[in-house]
Amino acid sequence: MTMDLKAYLGRVTVADGAWGTQLYNCGLPAGMCPELWNVENDRAVEAVARSYVRAGSEIIITNTFGANRFVLGKHGAGDRVAELAEAGAAISRRAAGDAVKVFASMGPTGEIVMMGQVSADQLYDTFAVAARAFANGGADAVVMESMSELDEVSAAVRAVRDNTDLLIVVSLTFGSGPNQAATMMGVQPNQVVDRLGEMGVFAFGANCGVGPESYVNVVRLYRQATDAPIWVKANAGVPALVGGESVFPLSPAEYASYVPALVTAGANFIGGCCGTTPEHIAAVRRAVDSL
Repeated sequence: MTMDLKAYLGRVTVADGAWGTQLYNCGLPAGMCPELWNVENDRAVEAVARSYVRAGSEIIITNTFGANRFVLGKHGAGDRVAELAEAGAAISRRAAGDAVKVFASMGPTGEIVMMGQVSADQLYDTFAVAARAFANGGADAVVMESMSELDEVSAAVRAVRDNTDLLIVVSLTFGSGPNQAATMMGVQPNQVVDRLGEMGVFAFGANCGVGPESYVNVVRLYRQATDAPIWVKANAGVPALVGGESVFPLSPAEYASYVPALVTAGANFIGGCCGTTPEHIAAVRRAVDSL
């Protein structure tokens, strides 16, 4: 392994925040595939990565959320998975330097196995291409983000495990069902652990969703099901449409106010998802340091 597992147990590590909104602030055109910027405007992508390093992140992700042939195929780039994935990992690696770790972002394909839209083998194949590219680009780990179907997550885990020695973090999106503790497919934290706990997953977690308040309970449910590290990157609340733009309600201070509760519930990694900025992460950094 390229990381010391013991270094992340018994402590709280600060991850980074949202990437999409930051790239749009850098001029990414609406509707453009963000991953294309890994080769067409790598300076802007690196600027986002460096902004989170300056904010105090100990882990940054990569601009590779859609680096699979299904998502890229919608932009005419389905055959460029390896190129764009490796470039994204290399950009974050440059920004991270020696002190900060790089967790490659692996997002959902948008296809559902249980609906017969795709096979698990097809998912495995595209995730394997990305996984090898992440390793070649210098990533330390892979974080599977925003997934909701266990068949897809399982294929991604197998692809990374079989083709690299990178650590694996599984992060699903919760916000449905009782107490907003299930994915849109009805999966709950204990079911994630039951299905994937013997597959070599390093950490389990949650990202996106409706905000940090509901994720306190999700983290607690994870902690009841596993002794593994828990990863959490919540949205800055539920966005409202203001003047044609999505505005997230939680300020950096308000978002960071949930850090103590998340830590008490069992979180080991805390960052942010949609609507969070380097300012939000700087506030999280201060909150973690004050614990």
